[in-house]
Amino acid sequence: MSNQLIIRKSCFIWGQRTYVMGILNVTPDSFSDGGQFNTASAALAQAQAMVNAGADIIDIGGQSTRPGAEQITLTEELDRVLSVLQVIRPEISIPISVDTTRANVAKAAVEAGADIVNDISGGTYDSQMLATVASLDVPIMLMHIRGTPLTMQQQTDYQDLMADIYSFLSQQIKAAVAVGIKQEKIIIDPGIGFAKNYEQNLEIFRRLQTLKVLNCPILVGASRKSFIGKILNQPEPKARVWGTAAACCAAIFNGADILRVHDVLEMRDVSLVADAIYRQVAGDSEQ
Repeated sequence: MSNQLIIRKSCFIWGQRTYVMGILNVTPDSFSDGGQFNTASAALAQAQAMVNAGADIIDIGGQSTRPGAEQITLTEELDRVLSVLQVIRPEISIPISVDTTRANVAKAAVEAGADIVNDISGGTYDSQMLATVASLDVPIMLMHIRGTPLTMQQQTDYQDLMADIYSFLSQQIKAAVAVGIKQEKIIIDPGIGFAKNYEQNLEIFRRLQTLKVLNCPILVGASRKSFIGKILNQPEPKARVWGTAAACCAAIFNGADILRVHDVLEMRDVSLVADAIYRQVAGDSEQ
């Protein structure tokens, strides 16, 4: 694996520290913060707050991917994403990713200033996605999923969960490289909560290291998810910050390079301490 990737003016050196991706859902129906940031002014204020809190990437999504979510029209997704990007891009300097499964949205977003494509389908929903990303010459995040957000929770029957995730991601990495995406621009995501049940989500954390042999940086998105709610007996997603912190710490200790989170300030602290312990890259030591 190439140990660094330059995106915009940011240099990501994999293995040296954990990077924090702040979630910016510009949707009315996302599971945790739907409707909070779906105006341009609210989205800009939240993006600036996340940058100030230490985010390394802002991830903008115009289509909810919560369990049971139905797909919106292409026009609606474009309107949501582009209206926010046009306001945010001139104001923030860190990389912006667009969370989409549609090649047309990816292309329009990159042309409007996005730097990364984050595809929860791993490039499988839209046959033009991988070729489009190759032509745009931007990094892509490939996630493991079965089915769609509408059907995925009925597709959690695996003979060997990690072997399935490994096989899918390996196949999609090869497909991406075959159409011209550079290997060093591919980031992988095991898909916590996407066609995974409670036990399977926990298994991913325990066995995350097995994905290291794919030679790509690993993104983990556990923030506020339902498996944390089950452990804590906490139905309110926004009250799962401490549980998310524990999950993020576990992800770092088991090889995660990027954390995709809602609570940037808190998870930045988590990653700084976990990195100091696990990666031994702390600054001044104290007795």
